[in-house]
Amino acid sequence: MASKKAKWVAPVALASIVGLTACGGGDAGKSGAASDVESGPIEFTMFSADSNSNWVGMQDAVGKKITEKTGVTLNAEYAVGGDTQKVSLMVASGEYPDLIMPKGDTSKLVDAGALVDLTELIDKHAPNIKKMYAEDMNRLKFSKSDQSIYIIPTYSGVGQTSFDAGGGFELQLEVLKELGYPEIRTLEDYEKAIKEYYAKNPTINGQPTIPMTLNADDWKIMIGVTNPAFQATGLPDNGEFYINPETYEAQMHYKRPEEKEYFRWLNKMYNEGLLDKETFTQKSDQYLSKISSGRVLGTINQEWDYAEAENALKGSSDATTQNRIFGHFPVTLSEEYKDHSFMDAGFPGGYGIGLTTNLSEEEQVRAIKFLDWLASDEGQVLVQWGVEGEHYKVEDGKRVIPQDIQERKTNDNVAFTKETGIGMYTTMSPHYGDGVKDATGNYYTTNFPEQIQNAYTQPEKDALKEYGATTWKDLFPKAEELGTSDWGAAYNLPAPNDPAYTVAFQKSQDIVRKRIPEAILSTPDKFDAVYDQMLEELNSSDIIEMEKIFSQQIKDTVELWGTGK
Repeated sequence: MASKKAKWVAPVALASIVGLTACGGGDAGKSGAASDVESGPIEFTMFSADSNSNWVGMQDAVGKKITEKTGVTLNAEYAVGGDTQKVSLMVASGEYPDLIMPKGDTSKLVDAGALVDLTELIDKHAPNIKKMYAEDMNRLKFSKSDQSIYIIPTYSGVGQTSFDAGGGFELQLEVLKELGYPEIRTLEDYEKAIKEYYAKNPTINGQPTIPMTLNADDWKIMIGVTNPAFQATGLPDNGEFYINPETYEAQMHYKRPEEKEYFRWLNKMYNEGLLDKETFTQKSDQYLSKISSGRVLGTINQEWDYAEAENALKGSSDATTQNRIFGHFPVTLSEEYKDHSFMDAGFPGGYGIGLTTNLSEEEQVRAIKFLDWLASDEGQVLVQWGVEGEHYKVEDGKRVIPQDIQERKTNDNVAFTKETGIGMYTTMSPHYGDGVKDATGNYYTTNFPEQIQNAYTQPEKDALKEYGATTWKDLFPKAEELGTSDWGAAYNLPAPNDPAYTVAFQKSQDIVRKRIPEAILSTPDKFDAVYDQMLEELNSSDIIEMEKIFSQQIKDTVELWGTGK
């Protein structure tokens, strides 16, 4: 096939696109795309609803190798910042890229007839994808009423076993060290550690110490401010909802009385001068700048959001500065609750990549073969490990990352990712999760216990040793203590494209993003009035109807997947 002329053009220069966090060889089994290479090079346009500051137009080492093996080049556009309007604009114009990663907007594209049903394409042309999702194909189906496969899930790895914690409540290792590595289990423990260190160290490197700051910029308010309310009160992550595990009824999680007490604690921290006064006015870059200064004692976040700032500390030649990175703790409101970060959700399906009707039938085959090559053993090892001989080597049948490469990966991750592309292609690739081994007995990913421990800085290793742990995950409740989810992770399900749902859901978000900061920043005597006003607004008839619509989606999902009680 001749080089394809794109019908949809990414409007942003390839090398200047902004922010996706990376999720996440020659010795692997071969699954060739030789026939595709021989049929000629081809360019596909692609849009992702995530951002990606590391994208360099496949001119990284992994990207070049993918093109060499498949003949495919991607002309990609990534959403800027928190932009969520692009898919709606596509639907309004009827103009689409060839490949699309729409996150929660899949329903809009389905209703517009913009997505290709991949069922037959996978069956005929994608043996690696069929093999990968063999036991989970039902979870790829769109809905109970429309059992087409429009999206190949790529945000979650098949067979995923997480070996480390990247979230929870973060405390600076220097704080832990000075205080003799105290137990950090409850909000009271966490607060006490911050207070004690702050009292002794009002400044760090000549600047005022920041006891705790949160990232509340745009949609990240969910990650840093509101999600921790359910995490600290014993729930797994189901986005904005609490789902009754017996009845499958959904409601906004803020309505739970215990969550009110979590936000009351943030209000207390603010009024005592322990929560950064700029928390709700600072932008992400300001938040990251504070982290990289080493003067933030605590934050509540996911490591992917602040890792870039931490890398500046890790790369310092000063031992104390290196110790100003964070450890992760399963902090809850009180000891009666357990952090559910590692609850087993099974394969959650959900967000991923699809093909649009912009493609001809011939091009659809070429595109699915491209995705299938990425799902092959050869493709999996390439996107996760890099190029053999450059980024890893094989010793006695085991893939090994040389120490100099690991040090760059740990301490200079942004530049390393742009240069190599390692980990950057997993969100567009069907992929196996951590803990899954290939036919050679090697892990598909680089996230396994030995490698994780090797990647820790010395201060992290020292702190973990004091807590009798080898990884941060060792401090968290184990999966077998937490039960399983019948519906996967609700935040990963496509949002119902029903105006009764979408309008009311947006209304609920507007309410929460106004009232939660207002409650936290209020004087203690006004906290209850503000929070109760929010609850009254969230109990409007349209929001209750929205909750009913989502409850039905959960019930339908459980029935489709065959996971009900």
